[in-house]
Amino acid sequence: MEPASLENLRVLYHSADFIVVNKHWDIRIDSKMWYEKQTVQSQLRHRFPELADPGTYYGFRFCHQLDFSTSGALCVALNKAAAGRAYRCFKERLVTKAYLALVRGLVESDRMTLNFAIGKNTSEGKTHMMCIEGVEGCENPKPCQTELLVLEYGSYNGDPVTKVLLQPLTGRTHQLRVHCSAIGHPIVGDFTYSLRADSAPYRMMLHAYLLRIPLEQEPIQVTAPDPFLPSLDASWVPQQTVLSLEGALQGLLECGRDREEESPEQDIGTGEKKHAPLESEEQIAQCQQWLCEWALD
Repeated sequence: MEPASLENLRVLYHSADFIVVNKHWDIRIDSKMWYEKQTVQSQLRHRFPELADPGTYYGFRFCHQLDFSTSGALCVALNKAAAGRAYRCFKERLVTKAYLALVRGLVESDRMTLNFAIGKNTSEGKTHMMCIEGVEGCENPKPCQTELLVLEYGSYNGDPVTKVLLQPLTGRTHQLRVHCSAIGHPIVGDFTYSLRADSAPYRMMLHAYLLRIPLEQEPIQVTAPDPFLPSLDASWVPQQTVLSLEGALQGLLECGRDREEESPEQDIGTGEKKHAPLESEEQIAQCQQWLCEWALD
């Protein structure tokens, strides 16, 4: 991927209800700051002015979030009904997401389950960061789980690194970055969680590779091309393959389909509840906030 511009938005999937784009690194999804002219929202408005909805603040309904520094698959709903259907899949944790990353050092275990609870860091100078439970100043940590699979060992600019596939099973802010840092393998180029030390790479090496939203009438499954290849970045030199990306994805998708089949709570195509338990006050508040934000009926 070349650096972002208004003109070079890459569309991975487009239907009457959804667009999935390959978000560039170092670009915000949207912004209220007048001086930030280049965002995914502005790219969409430039490319598809006829699809912008004046009934929303940003003109487009983003179904989920990606960090400023993260690239990859980002889904946008084009109407209220479609946004509602996608929201239900995210809410019921039926969406399968997988990220590619280069992390510092050689990860010893081929497969790891990371279970660090994550909260907001309230320490002076770190209030824009998240942290794991037990760290001084960690406020309101919540359970968090990430699956890590080792794909390749190699080097980046001569330093040992590991290429991994990360599957977030929860959706906390900066989850993958915090979890990788917590096990001593921060993501290459993560300026924030290296405490401003890792500034040499041209980008943070985290990419949303796979997105699967199991909508009954329109199942969406897209991959955003792998940017961490030696043919695209000569600084990355693979030396040993542990697991192919195709093999890792196959197992991940099978687990995702199992979750879909086991979910008894609602018909994800119609949104009708089957045997849904009562929601907690926190869940209700989150739902109402989401509905207000996207101007849903």
